Amino acid sequence: MGRGQRLTRKNLMVKNLKRYRKTLEREVGHVEAAKCDFFPCTFELPSEYHLFVEEFKRNPKSTWIMKPVARSQGKGIFLFRKLKDIMDWKKDGSRLEEQRDEAQVESYVAQRYIENPYLIGGRKFDLRVYVLVSSYLPLKAWLYRDGFARFSNTRFSLSSIEDQYIHLTNVAVQKTAPDYDPERGCKWPMQQLRRYLTAKHGAHEVETLFRDIDNVFVHSLQSVQKVIINDKHCFELYGYDILLDQDLKPWLIEVNASPSLTPSSQQDYEMKCHLLEDTLHVVDMEGRLTGREKQVGGFDLMWNDGPVSRENSGLETLGSSCFSPNTNLGCFNDRENQLRHLKVLPGQKSA
Repeated sequence: MGRGQRLTRKNLMVKNLKRYRKTLEREVGHVEAAKCDFFPCTFELPSEYHLFVEEFKRNPKSTWIMKPVARSQGKGIFLFRKLKDIMDWKKDGSRLEEQRDEAQVESYVAQRYIENPYLIGGRKFDLRVYVLVSSYLPLKAWLYRDGFARFSNTRFSLSSIEDQYIHLTNVAVQKTAPDYDPERGCKWPMQQLRRYLTAKHGAHEVETLFRDIDNVFVHSLQSVQKVIINDKHCFELYGYDILLDQDLKPWLIEVNASPSLTPSSQQDYEMKCHLLEDTLHVVDMEGRLTGREKQVGGFDLMWNDGPVSRENSGLETLGSSCFSPNTNLGCFNDRENQLRHLKVLPGQKSA
């Protein structure tokens, strides 16, 4: 989809979320706007350097993380606590325009680092979740049941902010650690994570957490819905990176277009093959679907110009007391039964 970078470039994602939150506050009120409080305080450098300095001075002991706006796999990322560490991004207004162009530095975002991440076995992790958008106008989005948690290879500590193996969960970074074990890897399937959290915190707490994660997907997509060119012949598969803190609050770290499908294990390989197969079934280039499906393979219809209820085919308001969202992230993936009706002869319509 055209202009897709509105969501997947780190600086543009934050700008659209900030704009969207202000719109909600103005048109709907503080309660609804507060539902968009799921991304860390962020500034684009060098263009917002002076605004960042003002925020930095209000919280001088905070840890910040610097990320290039257009790179991936952990490249170029570093943590800092002192302004002298980011002097390259300081805008010098006294220089001539030509001089500024000559010495232009790569755009970064400075983001408040989540200093209290939820830990398992003393290690930090984040979630990779897949969302498929088959239309932006109207918005139609599907949530994949499978996904995984990516763990750091080293126990978490704030005493060493230079150690990438502590703070960055990207597999591309972790697999270069000296003691990385390729057999053990650094991933948990989403189902395993959900079972662990349920055993530790109870089903109600975990259900609330996963509803909060659903909220991240819906509001982030709505924040760019009006600025992304919609083409009914196109679709987009996003890889969302979500971090949990100690209070079980989800934070949106970034959204990836064309998320990596390189497997790190046999289990990972099978999951990603199923993801690709299920994506093609949802896209339905052969016209086998009726258009009324709420589950196709491992994908559950999450939003169809409004929230989708699990109980019936109608749309209800999120405030309804009986509303149960049609999302099952980390639940059993009954994809084979759901795809059975699609296993028909080429050119033949399914029943």
